[in-house]
Amino acid sequence: MQPRGESAVTIPVLRQMKRAGQKIVGVVAWDFQIAQIVDRAGVDIVSVGDSVGTNLWGHANPLAVTMEEMIVVCKAVRRGVKRALVSCDVPFGPVQEGTDSALRAAIRLVKEAGADMIKLDGAAEFPEAARAIVRAGIPVFAQFGITPQTALQHGIPYGDMSKPGAQVPAAMTAKLVEEARRLEDAGASLLDFTLSGPVAGPAVVDAVSIPVIGGLGGGPWLDGRMRMAHAAIGYAAAALDSKIETYANVARITLEAITAYAEDVRAARQIKGGLPVTSAP
Repeated sequence: MQPRGESAVTIPVLRQMKRAGQKIVGVVAWDFQIAQIVDRAGVDIVSVGDSVGTNLWGHANPLAVTMEEMIVVCKAVRRGVKRALVSCDVPFGPVQEGTDSALRAAIRLVKEAGADMIKLDGAAEFPEAARAIVRAGIPVFAQFGITPQTALQHGIPYGDMSKPGAQVPAAMTAKLVEEARRLEDAGASLLDFTLSGPVAGPAVVDAVSIPVIGGLGGGPWLDGRMRMAHAAIGYAAAALDSKIETYANVARITLEAITAYAEDVRAARQIKGGLPVTSAP
């Protein structure tokens, strides 16, 4: 965990925000430049999610991302963030291999990558791992619900998790409340409730004293929201043809800009934003 300024966000600050009914803003970032921008925007949490596997590294699904890939990206994000809390996912593998493996991975993400806290996906199945990591002095952001690691158990392909309306069945509410309380008892500082929905979401929020935020399937019923920065600004190539409303469409702007740049180069015109060009002697 890196030294940070007096105005830096802390775990106690987030808990106070929950008590005061103030929503917590989280974004997922994967590079130094975006990290600087979202930190300047005043978000509370910057998460280096395992979604980096598909969106940056080009893996078929996030389960393929490695510890080394997570460390490289988290280092870059850490350098760009001064105020927000930086969370980094433990990728698929170490937690499933056992508590000792999960603890070693968490220590690496803090010591080598500079994370302020680590996120355990599918944490409800591994409360002993969360407990060991907390005992080592590392805050835990525990993900539960229907996660990328558990989606297939519920008959939901990974790609369907992002479809509108995807959420946990209301019948699972009692089980999820129990899981949330178990994770709080294990020492988790935050919960990431994936595909919460408007029934189970409020029930979990009311059942625990720690903040509950969510990305996929989240909503105003939680203590806060998590969104990929690239999705919020329409950065992905898929945004070129998407009809889904975003806060910007950087992909389209980028396409237009690079097309214009290419035209200037091919026409032997001065390019914008380049160094001054002197006439040939």
